[in-house]
Amino acid sequence: MPALLVIAIIVGLVLLFSGIFVAALKFLLFIGIVLILLAVVGWIVRSVRSRV
Repeated sequence: MPALLVIAIIVGLVLLFSGIFVAALKFLLFIGIVLILLAVVGWIVRSVRSRV
């Protein structure tokens, strides 16, 4: 997996957990989810393209 996707997943998880544990920063929950989804989609697209 490329380093950029790994970094995106880590940042997404950090923001996700920050959003869960800090009620005042709930928007980070959505940002974390979006970053995780983008990283997963990018990883899936990359793995599918490498197999074709």
